[in-house]
Amino acid sequence: MLELFLRKKRQYLITTYQFILNVSLIVLGFILVYFLLRELFYIMNDALTGNNNVHKILGKVLVFFLYFAFVSMIMTYFKESCHFPLSYLLYIGITATIRFIIVNNNYQIGSLFLSLGIIALTISYLMLTKKRLEDNERRI
Repeated sequence: MLELFLRKKRQYLITTYQFILNVSLIVLGFILVYFLLRELFYIMNDALTGNNNVHKILGKVLVFFLYFAFVSMIMTYFKESCHFPLSYLLYIGITATIRFIIVNNNYQIGSLFLSLGIIALTISYLMLTKKRLEDNERRI
């Protein structure tokens, strides 16, 4: 009897937390879309006014793509039945690190270490996709 009560209580808590998480992600998604559009407005404003500061514009473009990545992550969460695929997180890590190297290229040794991180993430991604292909071949 007590075990049944605890099981129901546990399921209720899981459902409640999942609902709170989903609502929070929807609200966060709307906030990020607002900031994404605002950043796009700033980029267009700089382009139309003839701003020649390349580093400033590149920084704004980087922020724009970060907002875009977060929005697409939230969309992927809902498309994949409320979970993030590991391959998607690796892809986000690779692209974010590459963007960081492009914008902050003053420190060569730091860029070298970040490049090693990109290689490690890429190898992990390839191992994951290889495993997925092998699993799909076994099912056929």
